[in-house]
Amino acid sequence: MTSQPSLAKADRNPNEPGDPQSGDTGDGLKAGLKNRHLSMIAIGGVIGAGLFVGSSSGIAAAGPAILVSYALVGTMVVLVMRMLGEMAAARPTSGSFSTYADQALGRWAGFSIGWLYWFFWVVVLAVEATAGAVILNGWIPAVPQWGWALIVMVVLTLTNLVSVGSYGEFEFWFAGIKVVAIGGFVVIGLLAVFGVLPGSDNPGAGFAHLTDAGGFMPNGAGAILTGVLMVVFSFMGSEIVTLAAGESEDPQRAVTKATNSVIWRIGVFYLGSIFVVVTLLPWDDKSIVKDGSYVAALNSIGIPHAGQVMNVIVLTAVLSCLNSGLYTASRMAFSLGQRGDAPKSFARTNSRGVPQAAILGSVVFGFVAVWFNYQWKDTVFDFLLNSSGAVALFVWLMICFTQLRMRGIILREQPEKLVVKMWLFPYLTWVTIAMISFVLVYMLTDEAGRKQVLLSLLAAAFVVVFSVVREKVRPRADADAVTDADAVTDGDAVSDNDTVDVDA
Repeated sequence: MTSQPSLAKADRNPNEPGDPQSGDTGDGLKAGLKNRHLSMIAIGGVIGAGLFVGSSSGIAAAGPAILVSYALVGTMVVLVMRMLGEMAAARPTSGSFSTYADQALGRWAGFSIGWLYWFFWVVVLAVEATAGAVILNGWIPAVPQWGWALIVMVVLTLTNLVSVGSYGEFEFWFAGIKVVAIGGFVVIGLLAVFGVLPGSDNPGAGFAHLTDAGGFMPNGAGAILTGVLMVVFSFMGSEIVTLAAGESEDPQRAVTKATNSVIWRIGVFYLGSIFVVVTLLPWDDKSIVKDGSYVAALNSIGIPHAGQVMNVIVLTAVLSCLNSGLYTASRMAFSLGQRGDAPKSFARTNSRGVPQAAILGSVVFGFVAVWFNYQWKDTVFDFLLNSSGAVALFVWLMICFTQLRMRGIILREQPEKLVVKMWLFPYLTWVTIAMISFVLVYMLTDEAGRKQVLLSLLAAAFVVVFSVVREKVRPRADADAVTDADAVTDGDAVSDNDTVDVDA
């Protein structure tokens, strides 16, 4: 197996975008994502269903200090995205960080992180399909939950198979609904907080609720770290825009814009919305855990049918996550196929520029995981869920180590492409590595977190060992094939109808 080409070996290698005017990305994919698609994917990518359904447990654990937890994780994500943006702006590709790890750290790194990331998203497909099915079954109970899970998976698979543009269009509207909903929640909530919202049932206490129920840190400073563990995984998905950029009209511009806007996106959607919740209600209000943080806040204002309104928004977030999860898993499988790290069929595209085999391969595993969720929820599916649980942190850690090496490669070979730069390099990169490592170590002190870290490490170790053994075996097999071919040729024993299969 040959090594990955360097950045400057050709004007355009198979992993680089081609001519946007012709719709060719240079690797068989089509540049079918418009700038408005990329903008909304970038904005909506940080708003996952976890923000809506998981924030209440974080508030219950840390009180108003959950804001610090969100700020710490948000800072970590901003730094990771800055590093990824630096590499993606210089070299947009459907494999994103997996391709960069391949180039900077070695084949084992690109192979391992690529397959782990694929595994993470196909498990997420099952989780989100089930979550969506629960909501839809509540509205139309005549269709069983497994039926709804099947329906949403099939519909979104078909949209991804049609064209990348159809994925972008669906995601544009899904993300748009999330953005408008959160934006409206923040504006209306802040008006209610300061008592200037007409007709509000909440008198508005200003900033009083931040300290009036046991102080800002009612459960101590340690609860902030507990909150970090509870909220960190709701940020996963911000990196999707760097994979999608390779199929856009102007990849470099899209990545640069997404990277530069990540600070305000996290500030408004995460910190802004959680700030509204903990200022509208005391953190220990029982309705926050019972009804969910956003529903409780809307009920306190007097918004009618708040629960159903939030169900619609959560369903939109679930469908968005499903749509993007299938797209992301398929493009990572496509990139792995291009590099010879997955079946060759995964690297083939149809006439519409869609990697059909990569999509179907990903969704088949997703369907199997959904079946496991209904058949063996507490055994097989629990193992899948936990063994992929810490992969998000592994991905961020790999991005950091990759950027440390890729900066030098880009400067040496294509310095003009370094249009996005990591701040205070390499010091902030090392600080981010330390932050992520601390979170992983701290997870070992938490019972649920310990299970996720250990099983995820087991999965990672298996993939890494497999990749290393594979690289040691394949060169010998390739060399033997070449030797055999030479022997046949030298012996002049090949007839016109004979063929020699050489895997060079």
